[in-house]
Amino acid sequence: MSDPVGGVLLTAGETMAMVAPVSAERLEHADVFRVDAGGAESNVAAHAAALGRAAAWFSRVGDDALGRRVVARVASRGVDVTRVVVDGAHPTGLYVKDPGHGVAYYRTGSAAAHLSVADADELSWAGVAMLHVSGITVALGGTAPAFLRHLVARARGAGVPVSVDVNHRTPLWAASAASGPLLELARSADVVFVGRDEAETLWGAADPGAVRALLPDAPQLIVKDGAVGATLFAHDDAVFEPALVVDVVEPVGAGDAFAGGYLAALLAGASPRQRLRSGHERAALTMATTGDFPDDAAGSPVADIPFERTSP
Repeated sequence: MSDPVGGVLLTAGETMAMVAPVSAERLEHADVFRVDAGGAESNVAAHAAALGRAAAWFSRVGDDALGRRVVARVASRGVDVTRVVVDGAHPTGLYVKDPGHGVAYYRTGSAAAHLSVADADELSWAGVAMLHVSGITVALGGTAPAFLRHLVARARGAGVPVSVDVNHRTPLWAASAASGPLLELARSADVVFVGRDEAETLWGAADPGAVRALLPDAPQLIVKDGAVGATLFAHDDAVFEPALVVDVVEPVGAGDAFAGGYLAALLAGASPRQRLRSGHERAALTMATTGDFPDDAAGSPVADIPFERTSP
C-alpha cells in the first residue's frame, strides 16, 4: 500500500452517550456530571477533523434524545454525520465513566449492534481516502460483526485502504474469545493500531517485535506502549517515538486520540516520525481531561494543558 494523501477519512462504529463527572472525582462521590458523546471511531474522526482533515462517521443511533445529542456533538467537532442512520426500533447506547477506575457500559441491544450488511452496501466510497474501524464492533454481537466484515471487504473492493484499531475491550468479551477474531481483523488491514499490553493479553506477544512477527504483512503496524512510546513498523523499517509526559486525569480515549492524530498526519503526507508525534500530541491532550476529547476539559482551554517529551 502506498501512503494515501488527501480525501475523506471515513470511520464506522458505535458511539454512545457518555456520562462523566465534570471534575476528576470518583463516580459515587461526584455531584456534577456532563452528558457527551463517546465512541472509538467517532473520536478518531473528531481528532482528525481537529487537525484539518475531512472526516466522516457512520453508525446507527436510536431515535431518542441521547441519539440526537450524540449526533449533534460529533457534528460540532467538525465531523460529517450525514451518513448516520436513525433507528426507530433500538436505543442509543450509554456508558458512564468513573475517572481512573474504568467505565460501565449500558449498550446491550443498542442501535449500533444492529448495523447490518445492508448498511454497508448503502455506503458510497466516492472521495473516501481511508476507512477506519475497530475491534469493538466485532464484540457488539448481533449483526454488527457481519456488517464489519462486509464493510472491510467493500472498502478493499473499492481500492480504499483500511485502518484497524484492535481495541480489545475486556468488559465486552474475554481475551480467549476475542483473540482469534481480532487477529483476523488486524490481518485484513493496511494500518493496524494495537497496544503492547493488549497484544500480550490477546496473543502472548510481549514486545513490539513479537507483535510484528504475528502481523508481518501489515504495511503499517503501530504498537503503542503507554507512557513509553510507540513503534511504527512499515515495510522493513521500524521507527520509535517516545510518548509525552502529561499529568493523566483519565486515560480512556487516549488510544482513539492517538489513531486520529496519526491518520490525519498520514493523510497529509507526513513522515513516519511526524505521524507518531501527531498521535502522541492528541493523546496527551485527551488524557488531561475527564472526557474523550480535549474540548471536554472543564473550564480549561486545551492550549493551556502542559506536556513535554520524555526525551529530546
